Amino acid sequence: MIIGTNLLLLRRGLIQASNQKRHPALLRTLVVRTRECEIRSRPSSPSPRRATSSARVGISHRDDVYAAHHRTPPPASSAARALVVRTVLQASSTTTTTYPRPRDLTTTTSTTTTAARVYRTIPPSLRSAIAADLRSVDHDMDGMIGAEELGTLLRKHGGTFDEGEIVELSELFYSSTGGSRVSISKFLDALDDATTSDGGLEHSLGSDRKLRTHPLGIGTCASEYMFAKSHGKYSEEDLDIEISHRVPSTMSDKTAFFAVKCVRLVFDTATLWNFGSITKEKILNRAIFLETIAAIPGMVAAIIRHFRSLRNMTRDGGMLNMFLEEANNERMHLLTFIRMKEPGTVFRAAVIGAQFGFGGFFLAAYMINPAWCHRFVGYVEEEACHTYTRILREMEDAPRGSELARWKDEDAPKIARGYWALGEDGTVYDVMKAVRADEAEHRDVNHAVSGLPDNAINPLYDPREKMDVMLKKYVEDMMEKEANKHDENRLRA
Repeated sequence: MIIGTNLLLLRRGLIQASNQKRHPALLRTLVVRTRECEIRSRPSSPSPRRATSSARVGISHRDDVYAAHHRTPPPASSAARALVVRTVLQASSTTTTTYPRPRDLTTTTSTTTTAARVYRTIPPSLRSAIAADLRSVDHDMDGMIGAEELGTLLRKHGGTFDEGEIVELSELFYSSTGGSRVSISKFLDALDDATTSDGGLEHSLGSDRKLRTHPLGIGTCASEYMFAKSHGKYSEEDLDIEISHRVPSTMSDKTAFFAVKCVRLVFDTATLWNFGSITKEKILNRAIFLETIAAIPGMVAAIIRHFRSLRNMTRDGGMLNMFLEEANNERMHLLTFIRMKEPGTVFRAAVIGAQFGFGGFFLAAYMINPAWCHRFVGYVEEEACHTYTRILREMEDAPRGSELARWKDEDAPKIARGYWALGEDGTVYDVMKAVRADEAEHRDVNHAVSGLPDNAINPLYDPREKMDVMLKKYVEDMMEKEANKHDENRLRA
């Protein structure tokens, strides 16, 4: 009875732990990468870790502390978290017949020694099953695994990896290894290394405080040209953003925050935003004008980083790809809104003047102090989140039959339905929620990258982290399958 109850709890915990949504996981990755750069700047003597302030990215303190120490997102509930924090070798180092489960990957207390390698997580029985699984996709029977074999391997675990992930991970593996193949034994080493990792930079650093080589030979080259970020297909959890604020801590932060507040006050007064009722005309005028300006910072950041990479003949870490995508995302907001209203001549002239004024200011400021500029943009995006939240609330509270209520339920423009995957029934209200989710991500990204060193890796796309997450998911799936086989064989016996 006890064993059966435990198995049921384990399966429930696995399901809960796998139900993490994409957007919160992405934000937690930003926290980890920010902490990594803080660790890199410290002296070589070890020092205790501190949790990143939850005000940075607007997530809870519990998840913030977890993200500072783990590369993967925390489980979906406290019950799942309790199930995850166990040790695999409690099962393999005792005489009990209980087979290890995916919950057992997080911590270890002992090691399993072989002639060639000390395995800290994967017990011999599971290692044999994984080796057999790897040999089953070795088309050439030469004991080597390449991108093609990896794709075949992941497709065998279709319940864990969807086709999009498989294609992306196969391409990432090929690019990161330069088209080379790795031995099955090295792949096993990488699995063991990924499952024993507690995340963060400390795991990636050698004794000399320099980044050590990944067991699969994966570096950061792929981040220079691969960036698979799509703002479409938001889940309901992604759309339900948290209105957060990063409290200014330095004089630079305070000046950036003060500048944003001054600009907002002037713009709100000039457009009469806080006077009278909120109408469709007011919303579209405000959204169109602001989106023509909002696309400038990302492009400026990408251009300057691009020229610096060319001038210094160095890598950029994939950051310019992220900023280019941010600029294009803001441009898509504009292209969506102009399908709802055609700006007039005076309006267009005002946009040209604002672009020249703000564009020149931001270009000069970014060349002098990029950290201040990213903090400034982070605070601008905080204000954008407030604005779109108010728009959504006005739509929800609009009297039935009013102009705003009717507009809320109108079909979204075709370009918006395609970009955010809203479906053929997507409405203007759905567009506003998706735009707000985009602004929340820009807020978190710019706050996170403010102050990062020039050689930092794109916090949204680190090839090493993506591969480690894949390896860990694969081991968890293998553990579950082997545990189920073990249970079935014991019942038959």
